[in-house]
Amino acid sequence: MTLNVRRLTPADHSRLLQFFVEHWGGDFMVTRGTIYRPKQLEGFVIEDVDEWVGLLTFFIKDNELEVTSLDSLREGQGLGTELMNAVMDVAREQKCQRVFLITTNDNLNALGFYQKRGFELVTIYRGALNETRKLKPNIPLIGYNNIPLRDEIELEIKLSN
Repeated sequence: MTLNVRRLTPADHSRLLQFFVEHWGGDFMVTRGTIYRPKQLEGFVIEDVDEWVGLLTFFIKDNELEVTSLDSLREGQGLGTELMNAVMDVAREQKCQRVFLITTNDNLNALGFYQKRGFELVTIYRGALNETRKLKPNIPLIGYNNIPLRDEIELEIKLSN
């Protein structure tokens, strides 16, 4: 198995759009009321030959890097860690003051994953998914682990440049 980590390119936009539809239930992402479309996002992909087995997308604004999605299709193999290391390098190169992300209250695996890598809980946006569902109505009411899907949770790492 030969895995290749590389930056997304404009040639990947249609495949990224397809990936979002298949794995995120739509052709865009929403965090804190902001809609992100594939053409707006930068990112990294991990490929096994021509199959995407890991993906991380991000957006940089005002010296902050927001991780908008992270997918590892082969859990337990270090793909998520490799993608996070790559994006942290970008954040440092771009002199970002912090890296942050939003996840949902039901995503216990993500909450553990990020905290093990130094992210800290910053804010809980109670009831935020009610507003997000107005933009993306197909978001389910019940999420992972049979937990009601209600809140967005912001995590961050502050960077010293």
